[in-house]
Parts: sequence; structure tokens; C-alpha cells
Amino acid sequence: MTVPVSVNANLPAHAWAAWSPCSPRCVSHAAERLPATRMARRYAAFSRAMVRALLRGERIADPEALRSTAASMLDALDIRLEVAGDRSLSAPGGTGTLVVANHISWLDIIALQAVEPVAMLAKREVGGWPVVGPLAKRAGTMFIDRDSLRQLPVSIGEMADRLRSGQSVMVFPQGVTWCAGTGGSFRRATFQAALDAGAPVRPVSLDYVQHGAPTTVAAFVGEDDFGSSLRRVAGATGLTVRVRTHQPLRPAPGTDDRRTLAARAQATVCGAQLSVHG
Repeated sequence: MTVPVSVNANLPAHAWAAWSPCSPRCVSHAAERLPATRMARRYAAFSRAMVRALLRGERIADPEALRSTAASMLDALDIRLEVAGDRSLSAPGGTGTLVVANHISWLDIIALQAVEPVAMLAKREVGGWPVVGPLAKRAGTMFIDRDSLRQLPVSIGEMADRLRSGQSVMVFPQGVTWCAGTGGSFRRATFQAALDAGAPVRPVSLDYVQHGAPTTVAAFVGEDDFGSSLRRVAGATGLTVRVRTHQPLRPAPGTDDRRTLAARAQATVCGAQLSVHG
């Protein structure tokens, strides 16, 4: 059985591909680690949560089932979830919402699903991950081959269709993970789906702290592997994931294109993060 590696383990396949210089050397605890015996209890609790999720089968696609599953996974690892702003990722209106967030860790997905289950756009490789892959498929995740420019218009079209139908979609426009979450530019392609569907964009800022101090312990970057990352997280004390939702951005007809919309979203998401840590 193979274990997943983080989203930016390889150099970009083409000049337009996202890439991050972050590596496991960026990752460290900001507090003392948990004793091995307590780590073992967390591993056991997390495993039980994953097994329960798998046993739910197709029922995991139910929003409340998905929300409770995500919350139980955070609880198993003793990770506190703090939400500032609206406790909903979807904005009011007839269409779905394009939810965009900075990307630090595999925990980002679990935290956001614990706030409000929405469809995710993920790299194709996630579908083949043990345990995580089947859960992602059952939850309605859309998969994209990041190395194939030809597939991009098809994926954007599918996202736009889902938004028109009233379903919200979550993307990480940086394309790869960054240890502090503020690096890299927001790739503009996925914002075209919001423009085509006439859907609002909900910017969301994510960050992690240990006992209130900024930490990179949750980061999943470079050539890191899932087992090593889970080991760090299971050994972290006082870990909190903070989710801050911002006011929806409404594309201005005749003014906003995908470039300006991506820039507005990035300024909101990363500007808020820098204000907290700066």
C-alpha cells in the first residue's frame, strides 16, 4: 500500500504549473511534543474515525454525515477548530459559492468540511490514496490532472455547472501547499467558473497555532509523506486550526475578469493572515 506525498513533491511539469519551495525542513513544533503513550491513543482514535467513515459507504455524501465525520477526525487528533466570521462557507443566493482558501495541510480539507461540507476540487492522485481516496470520491470530489492543460477547460465547465445547480465548490487557488499559507499567487483559471455561473466567491483564511503561537507543525509540504505528517500532528500539543470566513466577493459585470477576481480574493485571504501574524 502506498502512502500519499504532498501536493508539491515534484518540480512543475510545465511553465504554468504551480510550485512551492517549501520542504519538510520548514516544519517544526512550536511547543513540547506529546508523550508516546498519548500519541498512540490519538492514532487509535483517528483510525476508529476513519473506519466509521468507510463503513458509512455512500451515506458519507450526506452533508451532516460528512460534517460529523470531519469533526470526529479533528477531535480524535485533539485539534481545536475556531471559526471567525460567518459559520457558513456558502453565500446566500440561487447559485452555489466558489470557496477559495490558502493551502497549508491535508487538515485544511477536514477543517473546512467540519464547518460546511462542500464539493472539493482535488488533484487526481488523491483519488488513489488509501482510505482518503474512497472517502473523497464518495463525498463528490472532482479530480483534476494538474499536469494536463487540456483537461482544465473541462474541469472549469464542470465546476460552473455545479455552481449553477446551487452546489458550492471549494478550491485552493495556490495549487500547492505552503508552510505559512501566504506564499504563491492565486491561479486564476478556477475563478472563470464563478464568472461563467454568475456565482459569488467566498474567501477563507486558514492558519494553525499551538497554544496561541504560530506553528508550521501541520504543514504538509515538499517531499513529505502522509505518515510523517500524521505523526507530527498526532504529537502536537495545543494545536488549533483557525478558519476565518470573509464577506463574499460578487463579480462586477464588465469590470471583473478572472485575473482581477483572483487578485481580490488573494488580497483578502493572505492580507488577513499577514495581519494576524505580522
